[in-house]
Amino acid sequence: MKFALPFFSSDAAPRPAQVQRSRMMEYDQPLVWVVVLLMLFGMVMVYSASIALPDSPKYAAYRNSHFLVRQAAFIGTSLVAGLVAFRIPVKTWQRWAPYLFVGTLVLLVLVLVPGIGKGVNGAKRWLSFKVFNLQPSEMMKLFVVLYAADYTVRKQQYMHKLTKGFMPMTAAIGFVGLLLLLEPDLGAFGVIVCIAMGILFLGGINGIWFGGIGATLVGIFTLVIVLSPWRRERIFAYLNPWEEQNALGKAYQLSHSLIAFGRGELFGVGLGASVEKLHYLPEAHTDFLLAVIGEELGFVGVFVVILMFYWIVKRAFEIGRQAIAIDQTFAGLAAKGIGIWIGVQTFINMGVNLGLLPTKGLTLPLMSYGGSGVLLNCVGLAMLLRIDYENRVLMRGGRV
Repeated sequence: MKFALPFFSSDAAPRPAQVQRSRMMEYDQPLVWVVVLLMLFGMVMVYSASIALPDSPKYAAYRNSHFLVRQAAFIGTSLVAGLVAFRIPVKTWQRWAPYLFVGTLVLLVLVLVPGIGKGVNGAKRWLSFKVFNLQPSEMMKLFVVLYAADYTVRKQQYMHKLTKGFMPMTAAIGFVGLLLLLEPDLGAFGVIVCIAMGILFLGGINGIWFGGIGATLVGIFTLVIVLSPWRRERIFAYLNPWEEQNALGKAYQLSHSLIAFGRGELFGVGLGASVEKLHYLPEAHTDFLLAVIGEELGFVGVFVVILMFYWIVKRAFEIGRQAIAIDQTFAGLAAKGIGIWIGVQTFINMGVNLGLLPTKGLTLPLMSYGGSGVLLNCVGLAMLLRIDYENRVLMRGGRV
């Protein structure tokens, strides 16, 4: 499959020879296939994890295929959005990065306005649009990648200075963090902080300031946990999930997730044969989808999923290095930022499922049930494909 130069480009029309050269540039087919396979595999597992939910009073009005149909619709919509995002030149994303960041900040504020934001399980993280619910924190994960990359390029000469290079970005991320903690959504804040700090580090921020912000953030997270009784209880429960009080309370999800992995052993109990998804493991089709994979497909199934995500992150960093090598600094930092985003969120979700990290409400990218997450994941990876496409065009002497 071949692509011509995108019609969104504002440059003058290239000469026929340039068009012909650009049509020779192929997109990264393995990356596309890995992403599509993860989404389709996730859809199958979402169906398996949610098929028994209508047996409970909470979902009694739903059909067994409710979440399957909605996830298929989310994936279809996300693929269309990804195709549109792929057609947009990287320089257009760079030009719009500050405006997208500020626009998402406004949405994060609206979430907290009574009567506008929608609450689920005690957290207000969504804006309801009847047909679907939009989660601005998922948008922020993507747009903070673009904003941090653009900021680093614009402020390159000031990256070793406190007031002009360090403080403005810190203030912006601090304001985002404040809004997310009010929802509350500590998990999303952690991912966004990792993205911003990762891009600043790769962009050459002063080592002393980087260490300082790292220590400050550790202190802030520690303070948030200490001052929040229910977060503190969750941490203690995580440290000893098998104590009876914890196993039936704050560590209930973790204990049943570990039981699911234990039942799966090497090859699993078989697709669809999970017991833990039968109302024992809460949120099995969202945050704890990996536990269902571990129970039904065993260590082998989980290992394959880990390898596929590892390949995506590795490929993102390779594309980023390639872009920087041909003086496309924004594109390179954005590609690596997307890799950090997918890698960190995947690591946290898997760490929570496996008991390596305290329980947090973060989905598994591309696979867990949810419209906003899958949509923004697809758009972000479409940007990564676009960066790779432009790298290939430029390396063969073409124009973008």
